[in-house]
This record gives sequence, C-alpha cells and structure tokens, in this order.
Amino acid sequence: MPFLELSLSIHQSDQERVELALEEVGALSVTLLDAEVDTPNERAILEPGVGETPLWGEIALQALFDVDTDRAGLVHVLGDLLPDLAPERIAFREIADQDWTRVWMDDFKPMRFGRRLWIYPWNIEPPADDADAVIVRLDPGLAFGTGTHPTTALCLEWLDGLDLDGKSVIDYGCGSGILAIAALKLGAARVVGVDNDPQALESSRDNAERNGVANRLDLFMPEEFVHAPADVFVANILAGPLAELAPRFAACAKPRAPFALSGILEAQAPELLERYAEWFDELAVAQREDWIRIDGRRS
Repeated sequence: MPFLELSLSIHQSDQERVELALEEVGALSVTLLDAEVDTPNERAILEPGVGETPLWGEIALQALFDVDTDRAGLVHVLGDLLPDLAPERIAFREIADQDWTRVWMDDFKPMRFGRRLWIYPWNIEPPADDADAVIVRLDPGLAFGTGTHPTTALCLEWLDGLDLDGKSVIDYGCGSGILAIAALKLGAARVVGVDNDPQALESSRDNAERNGVANRLDLFMPEEFVHAPADVFVANILAGPLAELAPRFAACAKPRAPFALSGILEAQAPELLERYAEWFDELAVAQREDWIRIDGRRS
C-alpha cells in the first residue's frame, strides 16, 4: 500500500508543537532528519528522549499518512493548529510501500574503519583472502547505527585502535549494536549494551546473532542496567545525557580504562571536557565534519 508523505523544514524550537499537531491530525509516523545534510543516506535520524530536543537548528520533518488523506483538508487543519505555519512550506508526495531496510542495503557499501575493521551489508560477501580483516555484517533494521554517520565512524576507528583481547566493554546507547559487535569481533570477551529503545535492543540482539557473538553480548534498558566497572567504556548518545550521566559513566569504568564519548557537536565539546576532567584524564578530541569524539582514561 502506498503512503502520502508530508515534508517541511522547521526550526528546532518548533519541533515539539509541530510533531504533536501532526500526530493529532493522524500521522502514522514522524521522522526527524538533519536538514543541513544534502545526501539523504547520510542524514542522521534522531528519536529524542522525553524532554530532549534535536541537536540540529534546522530539521527536515517527514510525516506519513494514509494515501487517501485529503491534502487540502490536512493543510487547513494544520493551519488552525499552527497559525504561523505557511502552507507553501508543506510539500506532499506519494511513496510506495517498500522494505526500507532492503532499500538501505542496496545503497550501503562496505566501509573500513581504522586498520582492520570492516562493516559489510549482508548482501555483499567480503573477500576471502584478507586474513587480517575483522568483518562485522550489519542489518540495522529499525535502529540507527550503520557507520555512515561521523559519530559512529569516530567510535569504530577508536575501537579498532585498542587492544580488546579478553576485555570487558560497556556500550551505552548501543542502537543497532554496531559498536558492541565490533568490540566482540575485535577480541573483547564480553560486552554489555544499553539502550532506552526496545527496538534498538532487538536490532542489537539480531545483529549479534547473525555475527555469531550473541552469547557474549548482554543487553539492558537503562533502568535494568546494574553497572559493574568494565575494561573499556564507550557512549555514542547526545551531549545532554553525556553531561548528566557522567558520574554513572565514571562508575562504569575501571581505573585506567580507556573510554570514548560521541554524539557531540564541536561547540558542545568544551563543556563536556570540563565535566569529565573530574573523573578522567589524558582527554583528547577527534573531529569528523562537525562532530566530536572525546576519549581518554579513567583516573
């Protein structure tokens, strides 16, 4: 069955009330994308937690409706709910019902991170003659995390540079499981993945099973997670939760354990560096595009 897609660009400050209005008029789903990224396949997709706002100043919002929805009527009702929303900002198109994961797979190509770590989609076989390559086979399903976004890439490169043999790892905000699975493939003995989205945990579990490492991955919602200090800690979430959870993250890392944080915009880095200096040292910053990774060691 096809769908009717409504799209418009909005400012971050308008996101909550526009999203609520769309849900009130019957939107089947609402997706938030980074409006400043030109390539659709590289746009970050964000599902903010309760009380959180997106990182981006300008948001490309897409909402799906039944294909038979009256467009003029929809614009009229939205005009009543959002008086300052100009009708010319709203665009419509019909889109086919597709297996969106398969569409992603058609576009996604193998990518290398660091010296030996590769992310491969399931529809492409890796070469058999590269004995040093560490291969993660990925099907992201409904959860974000493919390696294409700079924050994920920064964390994958960092993991590739560590000696993980026999180590325990905590991956906070595990998403598709890409970082947890990469750590296990790179030699970690056990990984704990934490995420506040049940679909993310399902995707992580499924991807871990496909990669043959599910027996070494434990998955938890944040309220179920009882932290024990790990040999390595990584969190790829948002700057707000990174700041708020700093004491808890410090308790998750053994003395001298390497750690990495990402999901940070360049302007947000100084505050987080100051915040984490209380518990971590050897702090360093790596940057890709506008995104930052902070890494160091537990004091």
